[in-house]
Amino acid sequence: MKYNVLTTVFSVFILLCWSVVSAQGEPKNYDFNDESLSIDERVTDLVNRLTLEEKAMQMMHDSPAIERLGIPEYNWWNEALHGIGRSGVATVFPQAIGMGATFDEDLIFEVASAISDEARGTHNTAVENGYRRQYSGLTFWTPNINIFRDPRWGRGQETYGEDPFLTSRLGVAFVKGLQGDDDKYLKTAAAAKHYAVHSGPEKLRHEFNAVATQKDMWETYLPAFEALVDANVETIMCAYNATNGEPCCSNEYLLTDVLREKWGFKGHVVSDCWALEDFFGGHDVVETAEEAAALGIKSGVNLNCGSVYPSLVGAVEKGLVTEEEIDEQLAVLLKTKFKLGLFDSPDKNPYSKLSAKDINTKENRALARETAQKSMVLLKNDDVLPLKNDLAKYFITGPNATSIEILLGNYHGVNPNLVTIIEGIAGAIEPQSQLQYRQGTLLDRPNANPQDWASPNAANSDATIAVLGISGVLEGEEGESIASETFGDRYDYNLPENQLDYLRKLNEAAGDNPVIAVITGGSPMNLEEVHELADAVLLVWYPGEEGGNAVADIIFGDVSPSGRLPITFPKSLDDLPDYEDYTMKGRTYKYMEVDPMYPFGYGLSYSNFEYSEIKLSEERIRKGKSLEASIEVSNTGDYEAEEVVQLYVSDMETSVDAPKYQLYGIKRINLEGGSSEEITFDITPEMMELVDDEGESVLEKGEFKIYIGGSSPSSRSLELGAAQFKEAVFTLR
Repeated sequence: MKYNVLTTVFSVFILLCWSVVSAQGEPKNYDFNDESLSIDERVTDLVNRLTLEEKAMQMMHDSPAIERLGIPEYNWWNEALHGIGRSGVATVFPQAIGMGATFDEDLIFEVASAISDEARGTHNTAVENGYRRQYSGLTFWTPNINIFRDPRWGRGQETYGEDPFLTSRLGVAFVKGLQGDDDKYLKTAAAAKHYAVHSGPEKLRHEFNAVATQKDMWETYLPAFEALVDANVETIMCAYNATNGEPCCSNEYLLTDVLREKWGFKGHVVSDCWALEDFFGGHDVVETAEEAAALGIKSGVNLNCGSVYPSLVGAVEKGLVTEEEIDEQLAVLLKTKFKLGLFDSPDKNPYSKLSAKDINTKENRALARETAQKSMVLLKNDDVLPLKNDLAKYFITGPNATSIEILLGNYHGVNPNLVTIIEGIAGAIEPQSQLQYRQGTLLDRPNANPQDWASPNAANSDATIAVLGISGVLEGEEGESIASETFGDRYDYNLPENQLDYLRKLNEAAGDNPVIAVITGGSPMNLEEVHELADAVLLVWYPGEEGGNAVADIIFGDVSPSGRLPITFPKSLDDLPDYEDYTMKGRTYKYMEVDPMYPFGYGLSYSNFEYSEIKLSEERIRKGKSLEASIEVSNTGDYEAEEVVQLYVSDMETSVDAPKYQLYGIKRINLEGGSSEEITFDITPEMMELVDDEGESVLEKGEFKIYIGGSSPSSRSLELGAAQFKEAVFTLR
């Protein structure tokens, strides 16, 4: 009898299980797996099949598997600032600020395309082997298109510099390279961050309120985000800080009025990591996690990087938010997964063919080297560079000569062949030459041992290469710069004094033999004394895996330097407003009144370039019309070299404060010695617009001046040796 009862119970259990399976159907038969349906139809079907708990967890960065529906786990948090970050072996390109210094959107598109190849290869390989970890996915929280308005910000290295136009052009190129050009599928999903008005202080970012005028918002802080939305960036990351009194991740003006309604953004919004926790732990706009979760949903945050959205279940129970509101935001998020093809058969997705063979390729290494070459900025050259590579003796020294840290910058990947600067120099000299090395000084503090066995080597060397500067242990994000007492920000603008002491000794010992200062770092720093002491100064940023080879290529003349500064180097922090002041007056090349040490757009070459007079297609135009400006650029030197031709526009008669001039055109050209090329820029009505105090773009009649040259049109550029820029005037009637 007992046996029969157990048999009956077991049979009923099997029938119940079968009825559940039959009701659900096999996973392949769910409508959300039907590739013939539209994405909207598939998303609706999937959302309707989820429980409230499942919905909440699918809106987390580490969304778990839903086994009953055959949906694997997925981690949305992945990095690709200058190569796949934090994942494994990948090509390490120069840090973003170095890419900014290339002023080359075509090159940056190539870099991003290579990164997305490696990203798909990494993801496909991981999934094939059963791994679905953080940093192996296809949703990348990059690029960082914040404006590097103040050199104290430790994360400025992640940006493309201080100029909205340059940032927009390079950011758009990067997004297009990451997202691909397939009609159906995204290659990867890019993210524009940190939205908006975000650039320090690092320590205060979880509670700080950035106050910006409408003029500064629409002239400086928002244009790059608008450009990336127009380029169909898939993701926007809202920032930690508050802007004008509201946390960015619940800021109705930014997220609803501007992003969704004015710009028509259709992608998803992700919170910066643990930014929703700041609602009650920093900004104090709510008291509980449930209230924070409800506020995030009602503000249009589709994805929570952090730990708040599991509290959505409790928020619904307390009547703080409805399940229908959650459904609406979840549906927006899930569309990204469908665009990536994560619910489709791999054989129909062209990017599924990318594999391990597409990671860390020879071609990508060559591209990393080219990018590093074009990023490096020659700040000074007293006719000592390029060096011959067969001199009797070279002395390389300094705290960063053998450093791997200075190759990387933050948000970096790893590579089995990271070429340090000493390795690059050693690989470039002839066998008959000697190369000696001593570190000479520590990075950021005096030597414990007072004896100096290093600097005397400069006396008997034909050339001394001193590799100085800063690294990621001194500048970076809040918690990563382990030698920074100011949480990654740099309140001391100077190079460490011990480095200057050592350079003074080298200068004295070298006598008439040249001293070349190679400077590493991701932000402006006080190089005034370095400029005086060294015979040549080369700024190399954080140059990536091929950094050492690229430095050698330039020092020995295989390549002429062509990088340009994407940010102004002031002489002193005293020349700037307070760090916490987000007003643009007194900042960047547009509004600084005092001469900088090194101006925006500046960089020297081994060759000489001359510019003809500017020819305008018209000198008087009506509102709404465009004109053309043409100029001939000639390489009058002996070296084949690239020139970065820059167009600036200045509104000479304005009703409100306006920039002195603004960058509105870039063309990179390669010219052999003795050759010339004519360049033409279109000057559109948008370049003549003025942003008024209400943040509106208006056209005002009057005179406009245009400048074309190889740097920004400042007297300081000419003092430092930049080519003479040309100017012309037209009138808007």
